[in-house]
This record gives sequence, structure tokens and C-alpha cells, in this order.
Amino acid sequence: MSGLVTGDAVVLGLQPARLPSRALAVLIDLVVVWAAYLLITLGLTVATASLDEAAVMAVSVASFLLVLVGAPIAVETLSHGRSLGKLACGLRVVRDDGGPIRFRHALVRGAMGVVEILMTFGVVACVASLVSERGRRLGDVFAGTLVVRERMPAARVLAVPPPPPWLVGRFAGIDLSAVPEALWLEIRQYLTRARELDPVVGRRLAERLADELVARTGTPPPAGVPADAYLAGVVAERQARDARRAFAPSAGVVAPGAVPSPAPVLAPAVPPVVAFPAPPVVGPVVESDPVVESKGRPTGFAPPA
Repeated sequence: MSGLVTGDAVVLGLQPARLPSRALAVLIDLVVVWAAYLLITLGLTVATASLDEAAVMAVSVASFLLVLVGAPIAVETLSHGRSLGKLACGLRVVRDDGGPIRFRHALVRGAMGVVEILMTFGVVACVASLVSERGRRLGDVFAGTLVVRERMPAARVLAVPPPPPWLVGRFAGIDLSAVPEALWLEIRQYLTRARELDPVVGRRLAERLADELVARTGTPPPAGVPADAYLAGVVAERQARDARRAFAPSAGVVAPGAVPSPAPVLAPAVPPVVAFPAPPVVGPVVESDPVVESKGRPTGFAPPA
């Protein structure tokens, strides 16, 4: 890794590009640029056939400077250090402090590239890159730039060390809602790299982070607890809360592998039956025969013997 240091005294973990990848990127750029230069030269040759020799020479020099020198400078300036070859190889040109390059950086690199690459067929650039600790050619040295790798394998994630056993659960009632994510990130980075720091510097950094955490939470560390242990205990409490929040069963959510219980089947509601009085049964009307009716009734008349 390269020990680039920004204005904030932050060490950047940038990996400089080595000679093979840089040579492949330059080769791709040269193929593209020379192909464009030859096509433009053929077009200009046809267009300037009627001109004199001096005019043809001036056009040739102008096309050489514009295509072989100006075009790479413009591409690096507009793409912030990513030419076609560097983009294909996963490389990028940055400043010594890790920032993007500007026109003046690309101009110095392009002007020195004419001598290093075009006029000496890349010999000077290869020697300078092999001698340099960070693989820089002369154009990078004069421009204050560095070619780094953008596509790198993912870094191994370091686990936050656990707090002392006697400190687990001591911060169960602490309020962590006011702690910003930036402070959590600083604390995690400190805890994962505490063993790599100088003891004095690490202690001062831990005390500063602990003071900021106390100001946000309002909960000071217990008496006799060092700052690094206090930070580890609070981080462990936050991780425990996040785990409980992530794995707590919520309503309507079935845990993986569990068989959901069937919902109770409710009988359909039956509307109430209103009892009405039964209608009277009316039979068929039968007309009575007066003769038969008279025969059936006693009249008080006795027939003669």
C-alpha cells in the first residue's frame, strides 16, 4: 500500500500500479491514438494535395501535436485521469494527495510523455518506473501525480473486539439515538486498529472518542474503566440491540422453517329468525244441501202408524 497522506493527516490506502499494468494501458492508448492519427493524416493528405510543401509540413506538425499530444491531455483532463487504456486496466491517475488531477497535471504528463514514450519508444519511462518505489515515470514526478489501481479485491473486514466480560450488559439503559453514524465509524475503525497504533496516540484517540460519545449519550464510563473498554462496551451494546431488532419475530411474520398455524374458521353469521303467527288454515268451502240438512234435524213430526 502507498503511504499517501492528505491535508487532514489521513493515510490513504492506495495501491500504486506497477509496470506491467501501466505498459498494457499505454499500449492500448497508443494503438487508439495512432489509429486516429493515421486516419486524420490520410484525410489531410487528400485535402492538402494542392498546397505547397511548407503548408503541408505545417499541417502535419499541427496534426501531430493535436492528435498525439493534445488528445491524451484532453482525455486525461476531462476523465480525471482515466484514459481508454487505464479504464480497461482498472487504473487511474491521481495527485500525490489522492485527489483528481487537473489540466496542469495532464499537461506536464503529456509533455514529458513525448520524450519518455514517443521519442524513446518507452525506454525512459520503463527505466524510471522500475527505479521508482511507487512505479512513477518522469512525467509523474514532475507533475506530482501517481497512477493507482482502482479495481482491487475487497478488503478483509475486521471484527470489532469484544468488551471485557465484566462490562457486558453494563450499558443496557444507555440512549444511543443521538450518536451519529460518523462517530460510530470512527469508533469502529479505532477499535479494529487499536493494536497497530502507538500506545500514547491510541490512548489519546480513545479518550477523545469517549468524550464525544459521553457528550452524545450523557452516560459517562464507570469509575476505573479505561476509554477503550468503554468504547468497546457501548459498541457491543449497539450491536446487541441491532441483532435483537433484526431477529425479533414481528407480527404476521413466520420464522424460517416454522409451519404457520391455520387461521380459525369462523361459522357464517346466521340472521335471526323472526317468528310470525301462522296463518289460519282455510279449507275448501262446502255448500250445504237444504234437503239433507233438513233430514238430519228433528222436526217434532211423528208419522201415522
